[in-house]
Order: sequence, then structure tokens, then C-alpha cells
Amino acid sequence: MVYYGQTSCEQDSERYFDVVKYVFSSYKKEVPLVINTMGWVKGEGLLLLTDMIRLLSPSHVVQMDVSDWRAMAPLAPESIRSAPGLYTKGKQQPKCKQMDTSGVENWKTSEETDVLAPDYKLLYIHPEFPRAGVAGEARVHSSVLRDMAILGYLGQLQPAGLESVLPLHSLVPYQVPFNAVALRVIHTDVAPTNIMYAVNASWVGLCRIPDAIQSQTDGPVLLTQTPVCDCLGFGIVRGVDMERKLYHVLTPVAPENLRLVNCLMLGNIAVPNCIFVSQQGIEGEIPYVTSDYNYTILGSGKLKKKKHFKRKEHMFPCDFT
Repeated sequence: MVYYGQTSCEQDSERYFDVVKYVFSSYKKEVPLVINTMGWVKGEGLLLLTDMIRLLSPSHVVQMDVSDWRAMAPLAPESIRSAPGLYTKGKQQPKCKQMDTSGVENWKTSEETDVLAPDYKLLYIHPEFPRAGVAGEARVHSSVLRDMAILGYLGQLQPAGLESVLPLHSLVPYQVPFNAVALRVIHTDVAPTNIMYAVNASWVGLCRIPDAIQSQTDGPVLLTQTPVCDCLGFGIVRGVDMERKLYHVLTPVAPENLRLVNCLMLGNIAVPNCIFVSQQGIEGEIPYVTSDYNYTILGSGKLKKKKHFKRKEHMFPCDFT
């Protein structure tokens, strides 16, 4: 597993391509592999999908069509062989004819490529479920599902047998020295003087880079480039102790795996707002939430607390029998 750190690869598709190659290199081909591609299939997204098919060499490609959206042609093997990708080139057509030493005519291309010619079976189907492929809905649903996945993951931190859910501030975190792990913000540039503000109360990937962490001081170790490396799990930096030079990290990852972690990677994946605004048993200001803040600072923003509006009743009968 690799922590990409963003919900879309549009801003850094090259690293996404490298991540796919890194992950696929671990596939031993002992069991069948099902690859769920992205929904980005226009413009550069289609070019990237072409790269993926060439790289992964599938035996079957399942393409779903929608009746009100016909902008995407069938991904037939013949078209993938010749179509240009974002990082790979299609198979060039013969451009000149030459004679070899035996007098036999050979067709040569002016530009040789090392692209694999994919040979797979295309299954082109039309989904029958309603509103399939409606623009905008998938993005909203994926955001909700992502928050649910994070909440489910953090649910592993809750002690067994309790009737109520403990807030994050009542759970005991791990203490991690600054010089024991490296830090890297994936999705944007952060000044070293502001790095702790960015890391505090953030969702991080617990990663293992091959290089040993070497630091001459007890200060934070900052990486200048984003490595493609193993991710062993996730956690929340619940606090930063500047005096003792410690990160306080909450994570359900087993201790034997935590010993392998030497890098914290911060991406553009936020802790769900409900975790901050729904903390129980708090008097005064809610931890990690403040109204006294300068919102003109680049990257700052307000938490949006969803109001509970009454759901509209549908005016048509439903029969689920």
C-alpha cells in the first residue's frame, strides 16, 4: 500500500503513475487481480487510462457505458495499441520501406517504442441501475464514503465493551520523537517554520522509507521530495510537544508494525469535521477548533457544520417487495 495523499491525481499524475508501477511490482500473479480504475476518463484522464492498460496488461477490460454520455469510444485493443498515452507512446505506423541484406522488404518505423501491445477481451456493458454516470453525484458520494471509511478506521481505537464513544482527547497516544521520523507534506509547499501548524491535528500516512533517518539535532526531519514507499497504516497527530520534541500520534496500527514506521506523510485528506465539532464533555472552546483565527492566511479555511434539514418526502410510492 502507498499513501498517495490526494483524492484526485490531476495535480500530480506522474507520481500516480509511479505509484501504480510500484504497487503492481508486488503482484505475484498467484491469484486473480481485479483493478478498479478511476472515473476520470476525459482529456488527460483518458490518456492516463491508456497508460494504465499498457502497463498492467489485463486479460479483460470491462467498460461501462451510459445512455446520455457517449463521449468515450470503446477501449478496443486495436485503439489502445495506437492511441497516445500521457507517459507512453502508441505503436507507430510504418513510415518507410527498407531492404535487408537478404533482399526481403522490411517495414521500419522512424521511432521505435518499447510499448507493450495489449491483447485483451473487451466487455462493453450498459448499466441498468438508475442515474448511472450522472455528473457531480459520484464526487459527493465519494466524499461521504471517504469520511465513513476514516471514521470506521478510527473506530478501531475505541476500547471494547464501552457503550459510548470516547473522544480523541481521552485516548492515550503514542509518543514519537521528532528525530525518529521524517515529515513530508505531499500536496503543497509548506514553509519549515509553519510545518508544525500543518501537522497538528492532521491525518497522516504511517510510512516506511528505505533510507535510515539521520538527524544531527532533535528537531523535525523534513524531506524535500515525496518518496514512493510502503504505507503501513494511518493515524492522527493529536498534538505536538515542542518542549519535549514529541509527536503525539493516535493510530490502531499494531506495535510490531509501528516499529517499522520512519516517515509521516501529510496529504490533502482531512479528518472528518464531525470529529472536531462533535466532541462531548468539553467546557469552553473545543480542542483544535477556534473562532479567533486569521482566515486570510493561505491554506486556512472554516469548518462547515452541516445543518440538519428535514428530508423532502418523495411523492411517488415505493415498493421494495
